[in-house]
Amino acid sequence: MLDFFTIFSKGGLVLWCFQGVSDSCTGPVNALIRSVLLQERGGNNAFTHEALTLKYKLDNQFELVFVVGFQKILTLTYVDKLIDDVHRLFRDKYRTEIQQQSALSLLNGTFDFQNDFLRLLREAEESSKIRAPTTMKKFEDSEKAKKPVRSMIETRGEKTKEKAKNNKKKGAKKEVRFLLTGSDGPLATSKTAPAEKSGLPVGPENGELSKEELIRRKREEFIQKHGKGLDRASKSTKSDIPKEKGKKAPRVWELGGCANKEVLDYSTPTTNGTPEAALSEDINLIRGTGPGGQLQDLDCSSSDDEGATQNTKPSATKGTLGGMFGMLKGLVGSKSLSREDMESVLDKMRDHLIAKNVAADIAVQLCESVANKLEGKVMGTFSTVTSTVKQALQESLVQILQPQRRVDMLRDIMDAQRRQRPYVVTFCGVNGVGKSTNLAKISFWLLENGFSVLIAACDTFRAGAVEQLRTHTRRLTALHPPEKHGGRTMVQLFEKGYGKDAAGIAMEAIAFARNQGFDVVLVDTAGRMQDNAPLMTALAKLITVNTPDLVLFVGEALVGNEAVDQLVKFNRALADHSMAQTPRLIDGIVLTKFDTIDDKVGAAISMTYITSKPIVFVGTGQTYCDLRSLNAKAVVAALMKA
Repeated sequence: MLDFFTIFSKGGLVLWCFQGVSDSCTGPVNALIRSVLLQERGGNNAFTHEALTLKYKLDNQFELVFVVGFQKILTLTYVDKLIDDVHRLFRDKYRTEIQQQSALSLLNGTFDFQNDFLRLLREAEESSKIRAPTTMKKFEDSEKAKKPVRSMIETRGEKTKEKAKNNKKKGAKKEVRFLLTGSDGPLATSKTAPAEKSGLPVGPENGELSKEELIRRKREEFIQKHGKGLDRASKSTKSDIPKEKGKKAPRVWELGGCANKEVLDYSTPTTNGTPEAALSEDINLIRGTGPGGQLQDLDCSSSDDEGATQNTKPSATKGTLGGMFGMLKGLVGSKSLSREDMESVLDKMRDHLIAKNVAADIAVQLCESVANKLEGKVMGTFSTVTSTVKQALQESLVQILQPQRRVDMLRDIMDAQRRQRPYVVTFCGVNGVGKSTNLAKISFWLLENGFSVLIAACDTFRAGAVEQLRTHTRRLTALHPPEKHGGRTMVQLFEKGYGKDAAGIAMEAIAFARNQGFDVVLVDTAGRMQDNAPLMTALAKLITVNTPDLVLFVGEALVGNEAVDQLVKFNRALADHSMAQTPRLIDGIVLTKFDTIDDKVGAAISMTYITSKPIVFVGTGQTYCDLRSLNAKAVVAALMKA
């Protein structure tokens, strides 16, 4: 039983609607438009919204959308056939009204399609019932029943006999081996030569070597091999002699080589509430160049681009005539595109995306979405299939990188200031992606914008994690000393050591920030793999108990298919291990190590496509100023570059 079937234009005008139940179809259809059609995620023609499954079909020639909805617990096999039949009949019946392409004519037009739809629905349901039910296969029809009983009985001695036969066959294939002694000749032979076994004469007239020649050749090969080994051994013994003479000098420690732990301990004990001491190193090297308070757009251009443009200039003048004929050859000429026309171009585009580090499954879905978007669309006279598909793919990629919700941290922090509470950000991700480093970069960006920051060291597992944050805190304090802010401490570290509960430390840090008047709390968590269930449970507990304002997933730009697996399993683990009725998932992405990938920027597409969450920050270097905001057009241009 269908809940609804609706037909509307891509401009938003509902042409006809069938309502099978009393519930309105407005909510599910609007969710389909927001999540799939506007976000260019049409690779799959099915969409799930709450308890409903929606299937849709696009008519690109007349700019129509056909949507059917039914309960997702039902398995309706005739839905795809019904959509195709309704699409064909509606388009043929009201072709003239739709071709006028004016909103007023569509609004004034009457589409009496109820009786035709019910007839098609009845035929589709009956055709699904006509199919013969699948019967269970009987034992008499199987291949096992055709074998005799004697062939299925195994005795104890059969396996050993088979092994003996196999060993004999292997032994017959072995080559003749000679045991060589000195220069006189062979002492003994393990097996006779095959020529002797067959009784044929051995000699040069049969095209084979004689017995003495074979022995001589084997002896020479043996002496050559072992002679080289002896030479190497002698060389190695000679080379070891000077090493023994010149031994490694023992290290001379300062203060007379004292091993006292107080002397070797270079860390200074600090307590929460006391600011860190200033550093005696070059602040400009730590800070980097560029404005720290304003995030610059990401620039994906490389030095290779200029050389490529210079190299292509002289070649363009030479092959002008051939290029003109090639362009005329690929013109479409006012015809509707079909799957066959786009198949070769889409295959090349898919391989190109995979080569640029886009996950393979997502590359297939992107090309399928472009094919659904362009199928049946009428092309212009001077447009080629390649240029049309490439332009459609670029538009889809730009739309994917600009997801539904935009994260504006500065606006949200000022809103939290008006409510007199700290703004809490939690960083999570796998091991070694740069969570602590990019947390320090974001801290510097917030300090440059005039906000005070409290860093919560909730990575109580990795050795050196607290000391790393302590070093960053000292450097940030040196860049923003209290003297420049009226004696106010702008950045501070909250830590309780190792082996403690991370959720409890985060809760104490938030309470401390509220009492001391800090604007932002940045919570650093331990790196964990997506398959580690105990650590994922601890992360879900931290997020559920403290309810941060923003949960950022930190991921590398180097990964391809692994990015999809990480994000899917992180979201799934947060949902499974959360104690709340509506679990808190990832809100945004921090993409790190972007300066190491040149133009292989596919990880940005993979992460955004799989989560529908925005990339908030991009890490592009080693200093505090190497933090950028994502420029969707620049990323897509680098992705589409050959």
